Amino acid sequence: MNQRERLFAFLNNEPVDRVPIWLLFPYHRIGCYVDVHNLDCYRRIVDVAMDKTVWLNRRPGRAPLYTPDVKIWNEEETVNGAHIFRRNIAYKDCHLIREVRTGPDGKSIKPYLTSEEDLDILLSIPIELDEKALYKALDAQAVAYRREMAEFPTHLGAMMNALGEPIGSIYGMSDLSEMPIWSITAPEKVEALLDRYMMRHRLIYRYFLENDLGDVYFMVGSELASPPMVSRATFQRWIVPYAQELIAMAHSYGKKVIQHYHGQIKEILPDFLTMGPDALHVIEAPPIGNCTHTEAFDIVGDKIGLIGNIQYDDFRALTPEEMDKAVYECLEECRGRRFMLSPTAGPYEEYISEQMQANYIQFIQSGWKYGAM
Repeated sequence: MNQRERLFAFLNNEPVDRVPIWLLFPYHRIGCYVDVHNLDCYRRIVDVAMDKTVWLNRRPGRAPLYTPDVKIWNEEETVNGAHIFRRNIAYKDCHLIREVRTGPDGKSIKPYLTSEEDLDILLSIPIELDEKALYKALDAQAVAYRREMAEFPTHLGAMMNALGEPIGSIYGMSDLSEMPIWSITAPEKVEALLDRYMMRHRLIYRYFLENDLGDVYFMVGSELASPPMVSRATFQRWIVPYAQELIAMAHSYGKKVIQHYHGQIKEILPDFLTMGPDALHVIEAPPIGNCTHTEAFDIVGDKIGLIGNIQYDDFRALTPEEMDKAVYECLEECRGRRFMLSPTAGPYEEYISEQMQANYIQFIQSGWKYGAM
């Protein structure tokens, strides 16, 4: 099998010749990761990975969030030795501000949403739901996307779209100490926002699906409103129905879906069966999370493929001999199950030590050695 065949056998719950290995390295540059192809410290890793690992070329989908009559601008000033940067969003008499203050006492950030009143303001700011406007922006991106599709060696894996979920916009704007309180005091306001953002996501997903852009969808959102931050009941309202619909939409076009989740997943793992992805990245055992792979497989069986799980910090801290042992133990625990080996996080550091480089290479080599069926 080549890497693509191995990937899709895993996603389809079909036999594989060996456990697929995924580094999370993108083939083309994306903002959340460094450019592994043009940094010397990643060069040896990339050379080894080209032969032995799956490449999922993660791409974003960018379209206007607000209608053209919403004004967005920046302001900067210095007050008492502190630099203040403000990002403003305004529509008629509705105004939200995000402020970053950097000074002698350190850095502080005031997010857009710090109160229920701010939720009301955001509900009054119109988002872009005009299909023509959204698709015009996406048409411009599709030109570059199709060029990247042509450049991507198909045998390595697949193009993978990360288009977001409704919770993402709210989470990114909110005071995270207030958001759990809103799940009790103002859930209807958050849910009204989620419903509005979902209308926009339906249009964006449909564009990618109807234009056959990519074979895999990567959904990062479930971890943004889950226990212990909010209750399982809130998770089932704020996350599950929206993800379930988007996953079903992707499946209706014959596409595959991988959901991403960090943290304490055991309580809500049955809800991923309701959402219905093809695979889930990652399952984290204590002390980072609260669920082992064995416990996870006991819940999901072979209905969802599991992806994981060497902690990113272990690539920094372990010796290559310890990395070999960690990979072996992970693969032994998951032997015979629907599993793909990966780190917990992607390459976000521009410089990594020689030890970390050696651990990446050991991770690949050990995964290849012990992953044969």
